[in-house]
Amino acid sequence: MTHPISSQTHTRHDLAEAVLEAHRAGLPGIIAEVVDHGEIVCECAGFAEVAAKAPMTPELQHRVGSIAKTFTTVTLLRLVEKGIVDLDAPIGGYLPELVPGTRGEAITVRMLANHTSGLNEYLPVIYDTLRAFPNLAQTSPRSLIEQQFTRFDRRELIGIGVGAPPAGEPGGLPGRYSNTNYLLLAELIESVTGTSAEEHIRTEVIEPADLPDTYFPVGSVLAAAHTHLYESWFGMADPPVDLTDFDMSWVGPAASLVSTTADLNRFFGLLIDGQLLRPESLEQMQSTVPVISFEGTTIEYGLGLHRRESDDGTVWWGHDGSVWGGGALTFTRADTGKQVTVFTNRQRWNTLDESGRPQPHPIDAALARVVTGSMG
Repeated sequence: MTHPISSQTHTRHDLAEAVLEAHRAGLPGIIAEVVDHGEIVCECAGFAEVAAKAPMTPELQHRVGSIAKTFTTVTLLRLVEKGIVDLDAPIGGYLPELVPGTRGEAITVRMLANHTSGLNEYLPVIYDTLRAFPNLAQTSPRSLIEQQFTRFDRRELIGIGVGAPPAGEPGGLPGRYSNTNYLLLAELIESVTGTSAEEHIRTEVIEPADLPDTYFPVGSVLAAAHTHLYESWFGMADPPVDLTDFDMSWVGPAASLVSTTADLNRFFGLLIDGQLLRPESLEQMQSTVPVISFEGTTIEYGLGLHRRESDDGTVWWGHDGSVWGGGALTFTRADTGKQVTVFTNRQRWNTLDESGRPQPHPIDAALARVVTGSMG
């Protein structure tokens, strides 16, 4: 869910109309919550579950994907503040069995957090019908469906990423976005705390920030009221397949988080306002480098944070996330005066042209109007 930012501002009516337009354009459902100087506006449209025609409502929980990476880095930086972890120490000093030899000596903890380690992504290996990625025309959603409940071992996933041909040199720019980096950070957190990364993130970040509907699920099925997620995979799943129930061990604490729009706005508001970390730690998070995203675009990425700038020069901080069938985006203005969080329950809706490139879809423009208008 990556969209340009404009300075056009939504009124409450405009947001409701934009959200409804995004549903009519093809999203099963959408939730958008905007916080503007303390005033909260949440608009929903469409269905949380298509078959039952269950409506989207503000309190629904949602799989928010890589937004979990911000939670991981806040946890990491709290360990740095306590002197337990050194951002510029080699990861091989902490986890020599996972990143051995000269690469373990060259890759620092910071490089993992800002995706400049050069470590490659493991996803095209564990899902065989994604092996041709980024050649989308030669991929398919079959392996996602067949392995919906497959349990993966985190260390084996790391081994695949570390063993793959490097995406770049350690510290080289631009960096390359890779889940391997954040699985290693999860292992690092566990190795120095003696508790699971998910549990440590819960006790060190989620609970202190008072986020009652944010958690890492244990099983494949979400118990509380939640959105259903529909994967189109570039028109190859038609109608879109429901992948709501999914074993998230394929990505673990790097992207398995569940949350609500209200919880995410609260978390990022506290973070950017300096209430979760010391000023020097937040400054580290906001020190960005160019990183090439999964979509092939170059983003400004810090330590688990994206930086975006609107056309009027306003700076925003946040993250986006994607799982099979679900998308999420959350951004907070640098002065914390305004925030926006958007959830969608359909992904990869674009079909491919003869050359295998995604083609524009009405959802693109409609969703961009939700996001850019909210961030005005």
